[in-house]
Amino acid sequence: MSRAHDVRHMPGFGFLAVVCLLVLYLPLLVVMVYSFNESRSITLWGGFSLRWYAEIFYGPESPKFKTAAWNSLTIALIAATSATLIATSAAIAMVRGGSFRLRSATFGLITMPIMVPEIVTAVATLVFFSSIGFVLGYASILVAHIVFCIPFAYLPISSRLQGIESHYDEAAQDLYANRWQTFRYVLLPMLLPGVLSGFLLAFIISLDDFIITNFVKGAGVETLPTAIFGAVKQGIKPDIMALSTLLLGVSVLLVTASWWLGRKDSATHDQH
Repeated sequence: MSRAHDVRHMPGFGFLAVVCLLVLYLPLLVVMVYSFNESRSITLWGGFSLRWYAEIFYGPESPKFKTAAWNSLTIALIAATSATLIATSAAIAMVRGGSFRLRSATFGLITMPIMVPEIVTAVATLVFFSSIGFVLGYASILVAHIVFCIPFAYLPISSRLQGIESHYDEAAQDLYANRWQTFRYVLLPMLLPGVLSGFLLAFIISLDDFIITNFVKGAGVETLPTAIFGAVKQGIKPDIMALSTLLLGVSVLLVTASWWLGRKDSATHDQH
């Protein structure tokens, strides 16, 4: 790309980039800083302290937060695992299955949850569960998260699979390997970085989801995002800032791991 057509060299690009970064990340930095505030005030600094982090684990509201954290972790783990298995199967069918009728429509259906506004997906899911008499609770959250996470797992897996040339499969079959052996010993090891990246992305999407969860969770079931929202409605407290910082830290670590796996896989593929 020539310098004239490089968007980074357009007038005002640097200023707009800095403004966008400040708007996006400055509030997060404020929350992180005041989560270490000794004072109960959310505006006045009273000194550095870890008391609010201890409050999360040992304070009067800790049982509620621990239950919500357990629900979030188990739902995210099951949803990400299920979505990754389905997405891997779909990617193999789409990329290795050759041309078939309605292929473009199938791809559109797989990726539609990403393009449709999340509030629309949440309302539609709630209406569907209500129409079939599905009881809202832990199971309804799990089913909704599995469906919603499939496209997020599918995209990195499909992208990695498209980078694996088909002659590896053909060579394995020439050596008398059946389809399962070809997948197990040839395709899967090469596809694994994309699978892990898709799993981590699906996990963090499920862990952080609020809108869909809030619509389909039913009474008496909370995840960390909904528990934080419920606590904030009663007033912003420093322990909520500490809990939000912990959740943000986990999200950053998982997103970084997913990015690193994808980058490492691309570098390895370029070397070959």
